[in-house]
Formats: sequence, structure tokens, C-alpha cells
Amino acid sequence: MTHFNFQLMASDSSPSDPQPFANTKSAPPSYIICFLVCLHLVSQAPNGAGATAALFWAVPEEMAEEQQVPLLKKVYYQNCSGCRVEQLKETRRGLPIRELLSIWTVVLCTALPISSLFPFLYFMGLPYSKREEDIGYYAGYVGSAFMLGRALTSVAWGMVADRYGRKPVIMIGTIAVVIFNTLFGLSVNFWMALSTRFLLGSLNGLLGPIKAYAAEIFRDEYQALGLSTVSTAWGIGLIIGPALGGFLAQPAEKYPDIFSEDSLFGRFPYFLPCLFISVYAMIVTVACCWLPETLHTHNENKKSREDSYDALEAANGGSNAKEKEQEIEGSEPTSNESLFMNWPLMSSIIVYCVFSLHDMAYTEIFSLWAVSPRIHGGLSYSTDDVGVVLAISGFGLLVSQLTLYPLVERFLGPVMICRIAGVLSIPLLASYPLIAMLSGSSLSVVLNCASVLKNVLSVSIITGLFLLQNSAVDQHQRGTANGISMTAMSLFKAAGPAGGGALFSWAQKRQDSAFFPGDQMVFLILNVVEAIGVLMTFKPFLVQRRR
Repeated sequence: MTHFNFQLMASDSSPSDPQPFANTKSAPPSYIICFLVCLHLVSQAPNGAGATAALFWAVPEEMAEEQQVPLLKKVYYQNCSGCRVEQLKETRRGLPIRELLSIWTVVLCTALPISSLFPFLYFMGLPYSKREEDIGYYAGYVGSAFMLGRALTSVAWGMVADRYGRKPVIMIGTIAVVIFNTLFGLSVNFWMALSTRFLLGSLNGLLGPIKAYAAEIFRDEYQALGLSTVSTAWGIGLIIGPALGGFLAQPAEKYPDIFSEDSLFGRFPYFLPCLFISVYAMIVTVACCWLPETLHTHNENKKSREDSYDALEAANGGSNAKEKEQEIEGSEPTSNESLFMNWPLMSSIIVYCVFSLHDMAYTEIFSLWAVSPRIHGGLSYSTDDVGVVLAISGFGLLVSQLTLYPLVERFLGPVMICRIAGVLSIPLLASYPLIAMLSGSSLSVVLNCASVLKNVLSVSIITGLFLLQNSAVDQHQRGTANGISMTAMSLFKAAGPAGGGALFSWAQKRQDSAFFPGDQMVFLILNVVEAIGVLMTFKPFLVQRRR
């Protein structure tokens, strides 16, 4: 036999016999011996190819079977709602329609009280001001009270959501809309309107937790869709909110056959849109009772983690898995303070705040400018006209966000979109004083086109910066990062309406100035803020995280 003869030649041959490996100074290499053994197996086996395949593939198949079994199996706790959500995510496949609709309705509930205010804010400030030129001050204070309240409590609500769960904070926010938005519609003086808006913003801290909820409720492949749902629902709010505020405000004047001057809606002309939103918020509050909680309520102690890593060490044949764990934990941020040292995150938040300040001031100024008299450089629009313009802008925004923006972002990236959109916004805003010189159908067509384009550019910038913020941190830090972003953004958005209203009132008093009179100065200052934001998108200020 071949194997027997080879062993005799290798061991029993005398020095005088001819050596089979005379050219080598030592025994034949091991791979040659293995090759000869394989040839022997092939010659003796009934199916040579099958024997050879079994010889070469037996060990890899066993190794593959071992690798398919996870060394550390996920442990789920029976009484933990977060674990139940994780188990459901593992078993469910397909597009999560129900979760998407839940996020849409909740975000819409917090967007409507903000966007519905702008069509009638000018007329609401009219009874409180002694002069028509001072309306912008009062309107700006009322518009900024919500954002100021939210800025002061966003971090606190984020801590409550991390400790007690996302669901309680979301439900408290929707209940706050029901109560204080209704009271705002029943305001009898300026201070009541101001305080109810402030309390509404203070107790409505659901926007940050709903972003964390959107990142936790979906499977990994749908997390991006869940986060983008938040901004898309905001676009829906920009459609419905201004339309509600424009068409339902002052119903006794617009629909005298239905609402009389002596009725409740005649004495409180801005109560009807607020009541409509409050009823919707009540429905959302009831629906949130069936909203699953995503926060884990159990505490994995140190002992259980050590036992798991002891099992991993034994399975790996004595490899030091605990050192691996320490290396991984040391490479990840372990405290919230490390977020402030994360310059890609902080730089994107700062740029985000600058553009948010511009957008909020623009929204305030646009509504005041549209309804102000032509003698002051405005358009003399009614609340219906403003509602139509803002609704058309919101519809264009929704279409662009769902169709055009994903394609453009894939080719250009979020940073380049921010730069291009910011640069295009500057000449567009500069043309607004020229648009005021038009009238009739030409004014409506040009104004709607300009408003749609401006809102599309603005939200494209915000969406791009939002993507940068979430890519700058790991998954376990996105909730805290969103809380920091919400606090900073709310402060700037609180300054937007107040600053925009004060700027508009100041510009109303200088219509005869030789240097940028009236509304020209307003849009000039808005362009200055926009230009600062564009400059901040370049290096070394704005930095993207390296992956």
C-alpha cells in the first residue's frame, strides 16, 4: 500500500539505500506528507471526490456552526417594557406603518400650536398696542413666549424621560396643549396671552423625547426613516397650522351666518382655531395610552455582566474578554460632559441655532409684513390670504422633502446643501421689497413662488444640520444630544420672534429714511444673519465626524 511503503522508505532505509529525498537535508516537509495521505484516502474511498470534500470541509463547517451561536445571548426581562419592544422588533418584519403614524400625530400635536399663531398674530396684538407701529413688539413677545418656556425646561424634561420613560413626557406634553392652548384662545388681556404661551412651552417638552423614541422604536434599517418622520410631520404642521389659523380666526366676521357677534366665538375671535387644535390634542392624548414604552426599566448589575464575560472568556479558550470590555468602554463617551467636547456635534448645533434664529425671525416678519398696510411697505393681506400663502408653502415643502431632498442629499451631502440653500436665500430675500410693489394676480403668483422656494431652502438647511447632529454621536447618546440641541435652538427661536417683531416695528418708523428705508432694512438684516450662517458651514468651524 502506498501509505505503508512510504513509512518504510522514510524509517527503515539504510544509509546505503537510495534516499527518496536525497536533495533535502532533513525529513520531508509536513505538507508533502499530508498530500500523500490525502492521495491515499482518495484512492481507497468509494467516492474519491466526496472523501476529499469531507476531509477539507469538515472543520470549517464545524467552525461555522459554532460561529452561528452567539457567545453572549440577549437577556430580556419579563417586566421591562423596553425589552418587550426589543423582542417585538426582532420578530416583526416590514414597514412599521403604525409606529410611523404614531410619531406623525404626536409631532403634529406640538407643531400646530406654533404654526397656527402666525396668520392672526398681527391682529391679536392690535388691541394691546397704543400705536399701529408698536404691534410688532407685542406680537413678538407673544410669539417668543412659547420658545422661551421650552428652552428653560427642555433639559429637565429630557432627564425625566431618561428616568421615568418617554411615554409620560409625551402624554404630559399633549395634555398641556389641551389645557393651555384653550386658555390662550380665551385670553382677555396681553398678560394672560403671554403667560399661557409661556406655560404651554414650559410643559410641552415632548419634541426631544419623541426624537429619541423615533430612534428606539424602529429596527436598525428603519431608524433613518423614523428620524426623518419627525421633520416631515413638522412640514405637515406647516400646512395645516397656518390654514387653521387663517380660516378659523375671527369667525364672526368671516362667517356671520354661523357665528354671531354675541356668541363665544364673537367675543373671543381667536378661540376657534385654538379649540380645534385642543380637541385634536385630546384625541392624541387618549391614543397615547396604547403607545409602547421604549425605556428599559431594569438595571443590569455588575455581577451579571461579569458572569456574562466569564462565559465569553471560557468559550474563547481563555481569552481575556474583560480587558476587551474595558477597552471598548474606555473608547466610548461615558458622561454627558464629553458631548460638549465633541466639536462635530457642537459646531453643527451652533450653526443650527443661527439658521433657526433666522427662520423664526423670518416667519414672524413675513406674517407681520404681509398683513401690514401698504403705506408702511406691507401687502395689506387678510388672515385668509396669509393662511393660503403659508399653506401652499407647506405643501411645496412636504413634496420637496419626500421626493427631491433625498435624491439631492445623496449626491451633494448635507453640508453642500446647506451652503447652496443659504446662498440662494440671500438674493431671494432681497427681492421681497420689490414684490411689495406688485398687485393683483401677479403679486399672488410671485409671492407664492417666493414663499415656497424660501421655505424649501430653509427646511433643507435644517434637515441637513439635523443629519449632521445625529451622525456626530453614537446611538446611546442621541437622546442627550437632541436635548442639548433643543435647549440651544429654543433659546435662539425665542429670540427670533421678539427680535423680529422689534425689528419690524423699528423699521415701520423709518419709512422715509434714505438708507434702506422701512422693509428694506428688515430683509437686509435677515440676509446678514443668513450670510453669517453660510460662512459658519465652512471649515475650520463646521467639522464632520470621521467614520
